[in-house]
Amino acid sequence: MLTNYLKIAWRNLLKNKTFSIINIIGLAIGMATCIMILLFVSYEKNFDGMHKKNIYRLCEVQKPEGLVAPQNVALSMYPMATALKLEYPEVKNFVRINDGQDLGLTYKDKHLYLKKMNWVDSTFFQIFDFPLLEGDRNSALMKPGSMVITTETAKKLFGNENPMGKTVTRYPGDTVALTITGVMEMPANSHLQFEALISMSTVYNPRWEQNWGGNWLVTYLELDEKANIAGLESKFPAFCRKYLAEEDRWKNYELFLQPLADVHAASNTITHDYNNFQKFDRRYTYIFSFIAILILVIACINFVNLSTARSAERAREVGIRKSMGAHRSQLAWQFMGESVMLSLIALVFAVAIVKISLPWVNDFAGRPLSLPIFSNFILLIGIITGTVLVGILAGLYPAGYLSSFQPVKVLKGSVMTGKNKSLLRNALVIGQFTGAVFLIIATVFALKQLKYMQTKDRGFNGDQVLLVPLDNEANTNYAAMKQELLGSSLISGVSGSQQRLGNNLHQTSVVYHGEGPARELVTSQVVVDKDFMSLYKIPMAAGSNFSKEITASNGREYIINETLARELLKNERMGGSLESLVGKMFGFMGMDSTGRIVGVARDFNFNSLHHKIETLLMLNQSEWGFSEMSVRISGGRTKEAVALVESVWKKHVTKHPFTYSFLDEHFAQIYRSDSQVSSIVTILAVLAIIVSCLGLFGLASYSAERRVKEIGIRKVLGATVENIVTMLSKDFVKLVIIANLIAWPIAFFAVRLWLQDFAYRVDISWWIFAAAGIIAIFIALFTVSFQALRAARSNPMQSLKID
Repeated sequence: MLTNYLKIAWRNLLKNKTFSIINIIGLAIGMATCIMILLFVSYEKNFDGMHKKNIYRLCEVQKPEGLVAPQNVALSMYPMATALKLEYPEVKNFVRINDGQDLGLTYKDKHLYLKKMNWVDSTFFQIFDFPLLEGDRNSALMKPGSMVITTETAKKLFGNENPMGKTVTRYPGDTVALTITGVMEMPANSHLQFEALISMSTVYNPRWEQNWGGNWLVTYLELDEKANIAGLESKFPAFCRKYLAEEDRWKNYELFLQPLADVHAASNTITHDYNNFQKFDRRYTYIFSFIAILILVIACINFVNLSTARSAERAREVGIRKSMGAHRSQLAWQFMGESVMLSLIALVFAVAIVKISLPWVNDFAGRPLSLPIFSNFILLIGIITGTVLVGILAGLYPAGYLSSFQPVKVLKGSVMTGKNKSLLRNALVIGQFTGAVFLIIATVFALKQLKYMQTKDRGFNGDQVLLVPLDNEANTNYAAMKQELLGSSLISGVSGSQQRLGNNLHQTSVVYHGEGPARELVTSQVVVDKDFMSLYKIPMAAGSNFSKEITASNGREYIINETLARELLKNERMGGSLESLVGKMFGFMGMDSTGRIVGVARDFNFNSLHHKIETLLMLNQSEWGFSEMSVRISGGRTKEAVALVESVWKKHVTKHPFTYSFLDEHFAQIYRSDSQVSSIVTILAVLAIIVSCLGLFGLASYSAERRVKEIGIRKVLGATVENIVTMLSKDFVKLVIIANLIAWPIAFFAVRLWLQDFAYRVDISWWIFAAAGIIAIFIALFTVSFQALRAARSNPMQSLKID
């Protein structure tokens, strides 16, 4: 019997090629989309999954006076970890990590420049379960000078030699020897990414133990499995009062714990998060999953619609089988089997689509996704099971409906084609296009918001700005390099800074001496050279730029932004203007004896547009050194300018390789996650529209076939092609209009909720909703009209000919 069912199912698929192809393509697209999103979500959910202990990251809420709003930060203070372990038995162990940035290594006559290394406590491998291929987990980072490297670093530096026990020196010119005590594998799905680890004891300073208030590292705590997290966090205020009692500094801080599983996927509100590779908002994975399932549901709706629409063609078959003794359950299983067979055929195409698309998807998403369907038995069984389930769900209603026909009626030519079936079919079409219209609106707003962030005037000019990281040797020769570069027509400006625009800038304490009592507050700050304002073309609201030369008579100089200026003016008895702040005494980290405000800069977005502009001071203190040199290139001669900067670098810096990037690339990286979300939503929306149109195309084809004699009669009676097309299209257009009316309010609330994550966002314009509706109607009309025109242009003599 099973063989018979399969033969019949196959014959029906071949007999109705158009409808079979539509269903297979729709289901294949839906399945491929679901599989791809499943791979992405699975990869995201398994981030840091190799670590099995109960690990939490210690984070702070910094809320000192003067900041626009409290901010969550991933940084913490060095002595906190030790004190927490002493105070609370729930804390079993801890590890502190300091981002050491770049590192040069020398082994024999070979030099290797590492872009990412970290200083860590000796407990690193006791807490984290990174694969340590060589070395002892408990002692690899115990002694000063101990160093663990990744397999990739080992290959680059030592080739085929065994690196264990080998001694390297820091490059350039550092006599401190580092001993390789371990080699580890670096998983791609870890939020911590580095090329080497060096024991914190190598650079340990006893003064760190008393450095309450200095936030410069990341702390991870291993907690007891039975620890009450909420209960532990409730003790933190008392902890802060105890250890930050000096000058009531505890009022400026709150502590909270973040589960390791949330570090990668739930840190969108946490700033100064420098050790968080491919940080991604978990909520977007839910959105992608919802849309992928929606596409699959739309494909299933196509199957239901086309199956029930063609019920009259199967009615006689049902009547004959029932008259020969077939039970309803047997017929239901037959039709269900056809649905499952069609789903399995679609699965083959879906897997092919995924395999072909994966290289492009991996390049776009920056993730090594794979589909080991033939090597992972569990995955294979899961996908097949899911496909069978899709086939059953898609075929459930058609099977029940078709098997319910009464043989006496259908063999007489009477088939149940009443309103109930049409109402259901219409409701399903409305559901399809409701989802499609919703996705069109979401896509437009996502793209509009992304473009807004990329093109909005940030208040400074970052075009054609080359960024070159500086080390100690480069800082020593900074003035000479700057002077030489400015002598070329290829370069229009050079400046230095300790931090980069587009990042969360560091905060510092300041003292303001106005007309009232001295006021202490905390603000973001950046140390720059005297040409920083002119290079980035930041306009002044009051006062002047930094002096060309700072002498003993004018002392330390500060430029503040308008937001900080408004904060300071709150201290003035008689109010005051921005100009009134110029010349006022101002202190930085307690050094307030000679410093003065020389200017007020217009507010500019020194952070990403996810954040509002906060208070900021800029300090001209070139003797402290800079971490980066900004070089503005003149005209469009980029290659020549880069070559010039490199030649000047190599002339003055002999022990550090020349590396660079452009500020535009930096901001593109900041908005990379937003760009990925916008692109993925766009792709999914297009797929949803394609699948919806496939179903509409199939229904239009069937409608035209069913009404072929009616069309022939109307043409004989004088109906024009336009009349016929309008007649066949209007019912479908009505359904799409209803879908618009349902989709608009849903999309409005969803878009408004999403846009609240951005400090600067586009307006929710009514015309976008109207445009989406018009687009959906046009797409529906185009899809239906293709079949309508074909029917309208047919020869009425052929359709009215009596067989």
